[in-house]
Amino acid sequence: MFTVSRSSLTGWGRTNPSVADVADVLAGELPSVLKEAGPRGVLVRGLGRSYGDAAQNGGGLVLRLLGSATDAVLDRDAGTVRVGAGASLDELLRILVPRGFFVPVTPGTRFVTIGGAIASDIHGKNHHVEGSFGNHVVRLSLQRADGSVAELSRHDDPELFWATIGGMGLTGIVVDATLRLLPIQSSRMAVDTHRITDLEALFATMAEGDEHHRYSVAWIDLNAKGRQLGRSVLSRGDHARADQLPASVAVHPLAYGPKQLVAVPPIVPRPGVLNHASIAAFNEFWFRKAPRQRLGELQTISSFFHPLDMVGSWPRFYGRPGLVQYQFVVPFGQEGTMRRVVERISASGAASFLAVLKRFGAGNDAPLSFPQPGWTLALDMPGGTTGLGELLHGLDTLVLDAGGRNYFAKDAHTVPETIRRGYPRLAEWQAVRRRADPLGMWQSDLGRRLRLADD
Repeated sequence: MFTVSRSSLTGWGRTNPSVADVADVLAGELPSVLKEAGPRGVLVRGLGRSYGDAAQNGGGLVLRLLGSATDAVLDRDAGTVRVGAGASLDELLRILVPRGFFVPVTPGTRFVTIGGAIASDIHGKNHHVEGSFGNHVVRLSLQRADGSVAELSRHDDPELFWATIGGMGLTGIVVDATLRLLPIQSSRMAVDTHRITDLEALFATMAEGDEHHRYSVAWIDLNAKGRQLGRSVLSRGDHARADQLPASVAVHPLAYGPKQLVAVPPIVPRPGVLNHASIAAFNEFWFRKAPRQRLGELQTISSFFHPLDMVGSWPRFYGRPGLVQYQFVVPFGQEGTMRRVVERISASGAASFLAVLKRFGAGNDAPLSFPQPGWTLALDMPGGTTGLGELLHGLDTLVLDAGGRNYFAKDAHTVPETIRRGYPRLAEWQAVRRRADPLGMWQSDLGRRLRLADD
């Protein structure tokens, strides 16, 4: 039997809190729980790693779907796994890696649920090769508002299948899914690192060499100016083969056990540890620390993919104002727009501790999926930065004029008009949503703020 409690919720950026009724439920309890929904509707919430208000439903009901990857069903021959939507990538990786498999896509944290990964159609360092998470979903079970469960795939109600992928939880509750997996020979990554002097050199290096690696990501110093504008550290990697391992590792090539090294205390004095001075100092250190070139270095899965997971609750470093994440994509050929964005951020003095650039490959059939061919930049900035809203809205204009768009899972500031320009298939998604949920059961703070369900 589920228990409801009144709770204040935020995203991972710890901004824009709202209060909702929250309950932890099993999948089998969903039909009865949905009968308790009020006029503000229902939303399912994973581990709360969306940075803005995507996993909030102020004044409504928020459900956390219980489940564990221990119930996952691995089909070695098919290279697939069926897993409950409430399980996390962290749990799933601890099961899969020792058995010689890896998830098809992982973002910068392993603490996201399978349902959340589908709802946000997450992407990773390998999008230029293998696309986003939804590309690898074979089928999914969707809890509908009328209490029924629909089995969806590319062949069974493909419109609702693709509307659910990237649909931010507003078409129903993903109960479980079957995913295609990547076979691996070890739990190590073979990584090439390059220190890049400026933004133009970074574009050229990534365009010329990314296709030779499954994974690629560049950290950019957004405090650098002048000839050093866009100076970067580029990391590209592949899963290490067994014959690349030293004897000490080859004994247990698939050993995997990521750990959290430290946790940030609940209270950090104002204005937070991460401010303009400390971020500038960190960026200088991080750039100088990187080698000019280092090839074939063996790294663990966690250090290559999820370095920030080693620091528990790291957004607390920003103090009470929290942080605002901003991510956008612009098409190839719009490198000049990307440069103007970087110039504006650098000139504004709005410090960014973490800024990463990646190349996207082809998008998929999901109307609200974020990736499209081009360059994507993700960055974070202290929530209390003076003039931050004006800066970001100005960047929105540059991005939209270039044919780009913003990412729902990172958004905390965008307005409805921005979304309608950036997502030209929104009306198509809305039509599928109305068919699947004619009474508007599924709601969220993000959906209301951006009027996603409005015609």
